[in-house]
Amino acid sequence: MRFMIIVKSCEAFEAETSPTPDDPALMAAMADFHEEMARAGVLLDGAGLHPSRTGWRIHYDANGKHVVDGPFAEAKELIAGYTLIQVRDRAEAMEWSRRFPNPAGAGKQAVIELRQLIDLDEFEPGPDVERFRKLHSRPTAG
Repeated sequence: MRFMIIVKSCEAFEAETSPTPDDPALMAAMADFHEEMARAGVLLDGAGLHPSRTGWRIHYDANGKHVVDGPFAEAKELIAGYTLIQVRDRAEAMEWSRRFPNPAGAGKQAVIELRQLIDLDEFEPGPDVERFRKLHSRPTAG
């Protein structure tokens, strides 16, 4: 089972001007934790995201689609980063998430959210599902 640990954004993350954290101890704690997950064989990927002011959204409606540039108003609804893990079950995902370092730093308010990724086996078999399966089995460009 794959789960995404979603680090929710906050005003401080959105105000950052560089990806360098104010607290070197926090970066060390995050690196330690991600190394531990890698050694355990559950870490698939993880990264922080630049503030929403550098991004954009594509809005779809009956008239087509249009681009809306960031920043976006509700920081608490935004994502600041993610960690992708593969575990045996929901309980193991819960164990890892409970140990995730506070992404804002010790004693500060922060939220992480876990969401299970949909597996292709959850869909009815068919040619389009097989097309996705082939895409997932290809080596990535590097």
